Amino acid sequence: MRSHYCGQVNESLVDQEVTLCGWVNRRRDLGGLIFLDLRDVKGLVQVVIDPDFKALFETANKLKHEFCIQLTGKVRARPESQVNKNMATGAVEILASDMTILNGSAPLPLSIDGHQNNSEEQRLKYRYLDLRRTEMTERMKFRAKVTSEIRRYLDDNDFLDIETPILTKATPEGARDYLVPSRTYPGQFFALPQSPQLFKQLLMMSGLDRYYQIVKCFRDEDLRADRQPEFTQIDIETSFMTEDQVMALTEDMTRTLFKKLLNVDLGEFPRMTFAEAMTKYGSDKPDLRNPLEMVDVADLLKDVEFAVFSGPANDPKGRVAALKVPEGAAKFSRKNIDELTKFVGIYGAKGLAWLKVNDLAKGIEGLQSPILKFLPEATALAIIERTGAQTGDIIFFGSDKYSVVSEAIGALRLKIGEELGLVEDCWKPLWVVDFPMFEETNDGGLTPLHHPFTSPTGISAEELKANPETALSNAYDMVLNGCEVGGGSVRIHQQEMQAAVFEILGIGEEEAEDKFGFLLEALKYGTPPHAGLAFGLDRLVMLMTGASSIRDVMAFPKTTTAACPLTNAPGFANPQQVTELGIQVVPQLDDGSDEEE
Repeated sequence: MRSHYCGQVNESLVDQEVTLCGWVNRRRDLGGLIFLDLRDVKGLVQVVIDPDFKALFETANKLKHEFCIQLTGKVRARPESQVNKNMATGAVEILASDMTILNGSAPLPLSIDGHQNNSEEQRLKYRYLDLRRTEMTERMKFRAKVTSEIRRYLDDNDFLDIETPILTKATPEGARDYLVPSRTYPGQFFALPQSPQLFKQLLMMSGLDRYYQIVKCFRDEDLRADRQPEFTQIDIETSFMTEDQVMALTEDMTRTLFKKLLNVDLGEFPRMTFAEAMTKYGSDKPDLRNPLEMVDVADLLKDVEFAVFSGPANDPKGRVAALKVPEGAAKFSRKNIDELTKFVGIYGAKGLAWLKVNDLAKGIEGLQSPILKFLPEATALAIIERTGAQTGDIIFFGSDKYSVVSEAIGALRLKIGEELGLVEDCWKPLWVVDFPMFEETNDGGLTPLHHPFTSPTGISAEELKANPETALSNAYDMVLNGCEVGGGSVRIHQQEMQAAVFEILGIGEEEAEDKFGFLLEALKYGTPPHAGLAFGLDRLVMLMTGASSIRDVMAFPKTTTAACPLTNAPGFANPQQVTELGIQVVPQLDDGSDEEE
């Protein structure tokens, strides 16, 4: 139907006839002439309708925004004074000679020239229109380039693209499963995979050596800007490769991707231990563009007569951390500090102590804070020395359970860094390594920090069982500008070690056999050492395109309540189909409880 795309018409086609198809992006009637901006997936081109072509001119008079048309015309150079340097096709225009209206358009329910006035609900309900916006079109095209480059890189490195099942058995990945009822096995359910974890391990046991897959994963969890119930994972698994080798390969793949698509050299990725990341940044995905760092000061405050500090300072599970803020931050008003106090409360902090350094040369007299009366002079000055505070700085304190302080002051660090313009405009990748094998649950038990198939570092099964709390794992996360873009580990490949992990987690033999029997059976038959890594494709593309949410790099995402306004999903199933599946829907009362029959 067309000879060229709109965005590809250029000076090399001057005096040639072309046939284009697309949408009327803009129509301007200047009395004697009608100008159209015609748009397709490749871009825009200006079309001129001359009144000398009467039938054509009458057709053009009927055109409205987003009419879908086909037109034929001759390419001509624009006069020098009319060249539009902001358009790729701005040096030429099309003098139309024929036009067909392929389809009209009703008035649009949202703006596609700019989406500032469109609600999220509108954008998702009319996603097919939202995707016509140049910004969204470009993101979809960029996403396709990312997946193409990744496939090319992995293919060149002898990886096999192998599909794994979508209807499968539940695997523990830290979220609830989406369940699918089975018609042929009444009362039984498949689970949609949270990741292909067990299947990719089985592929290594099959001797297939290097596997990858760009695959849909499903997790029923609370959503936010970088989470969706269904998302896309770049899944990679290898046999006979060490942690360092997997990290080197995937780092090189990421560098190659950024160089080819963004012309950005990410350089060598530094490595940071989990312990260092938590100590300095309160997060296992630190944003290194922000220069602010946390400093532990619990040892300086164990003996002060201020329970807010001394309590957590003497608690093995507590933490007292200081965050020094420079750039004349001592000028923060009481209102500013109250707002920050309210902010850290979101993360469970009960308050926000502070200390201003008005004049360091005056010693204790140059400091200002409501907490100074509780601090011996030597302690206050020791805090100043440890944090490196100077005149004009302010120090904020977090004092509570370790997790609360890390999360609250870590979030405060990010907020203040943004507000004071301290965050560099650059790319800062890193690897976070040496994660703990387990973390403590609210009831005092242990749960895997990653998943129960991660191998511990440098210890035997018996040593792991003796000291699980201190064990480190062969796990590694790739972090970019404060976002975890990929994570992986060396997997357990010996039955004895896998059994030890299940024992530590309180998973008995019967439960282990029920949930993972096929994996445990496979471990008996010469399982090779294997390791892998999975990237979040949506999150990676979000970062590379500068989008603020992964919803803006997915064609048809869900809302934050996991609904699809476009198709009105989820919806009620046909009663006959529900009966065939052997399940019963229990009506919910207004208070959320089940209706009693």
